[in-house]
Amino acid sequence: MNIQSDQELLLQAYGYLQRGNPEAAKLVLEEALAADLDNQEIMFTLRCVYFWMERIASLPEKASPFDRGDFLIQQWKAFLSFLLENGSWSEDLYPRSMYAVQKGVFSLALSNYEQLFNEYGNDVRAEVFSKAALCYKKLGEYETALNCLGSVNELVPADAAVYAEMADCYALCGDDRRGKVLFREAFFMEPQKIDVVFLDSKLICDLIAQTAAKGFKDKELLEWIPVYGVLFGVLNVKRELRAAEAGRLSQMIYAMENELRDSASNRRFLVPRLINHYFWLIDHYLMIKADRNKINEVLLKIKLLNDDVYKMYTT
Repeated sequence: MNIQSDQELLLQAYGYLQRGNPEAAKLVLEEALAADLDNQEIMFTLRCVYFWMERIASLPEKASPFDRGDFLIQQWKAFLSFLLENGSWSEDLYPRSMYAVQKGVFSLALSNYEQLFNEYGNDVRAEVFSKAALCYKKLGEYETALNCLGSVNELVPADAAVYAEMADCYALCGDDRRGKVLFREAFFMEPQKIDVVFLDSKLICDLIAQTAAKGFKDKELLEWIPVYGVLFGVLNVKRELRAAEAGRLSQMIYAMENELRDSASNRRFLVPRLINHYFWLIDHYLMIKADRNKINEVLLKIKLLNDDVYKMYTT
């Protein structure tokens, strides 16, 4: 079999995968592999196919559309972990295979969520639209995703996870300024609500990778992302706080400082979160042209918490 026919079979398999039919893709790929046993792309795609055949077959027939969609989305996370653990994939390896699998999985998930658009109360509708927006984003329909997220924001205002997804969509559309503003807000509000596995824009993925390179992971990583977002000059689009917001910021800082004095406090999470709040307070002081002594007081607090951060911030 020549190279051209191998490519034709691969393209045929990718078509099946994009339509959410891994069983049909398997037959084509096994035919291709039989004639070219050393083709790494075919073998990689077959591993993907075997994974998703098992997961899709395990979908309960009587499950609700929401549960079926949610199952597929959660299995996407398991799929990425499976590939990384087996050392068979990196970001730039076999992009055609990954695109085909991603399109098929999120198309299947979306078809379930779309059945629920006109059902249930506001809380459930917000969750349905959030999940549908993720699917639209993964399918490259960024404007549609933003429309869905706008509806969610009306139902559940100021949600960190929603802001992060909106930021990601704006960045993917090339609007880095809006992306930076919303990422900054999201990681300030509640970092632990943000599922970074599903974020795709280069803007945030590069920042996540740079922060992880410092040795942070899992929940601790989420708290340090906004800190290094400031230190690396990524989350550098800021806004002026309203009087009520400035008051709440001071209250939150006071509460965290008191919590930090408790020997039982979780410093791994609390220190980066407090530093991020100090950054916001300094920005506020600069915008209102406050006395320099106030800024110096906050800088001293940062230095006492983490001298390396202080040096990076003031250099």
